[in-house]
Amino acid sequence: VYMKAKVNQDACIGCGACAAICDTVFSINDEGLSELIKEEVTSEEEQAVRDACEACPTAAIEIEE
Repeated sequence: VYMKAKVNQDACIGCGACAAICDTVFSINDEGLSELIKEEVTSEEEQAVRDACEACPTAAIEIEE
């Protein structure tokens, strides 16, 4: 069972915390906002995605389990 991550780009301010914490799932796009590199998160990445979600100052990251 995989976790899925989503980024609400309307809420994102492009601080880059998510990409700094988990650069295998998140990146900063040409508009300066976070986007997913991939939607399905591996078990190895789960904690990093949770940490990125917690670190997001605008709560723009959602996790589906």
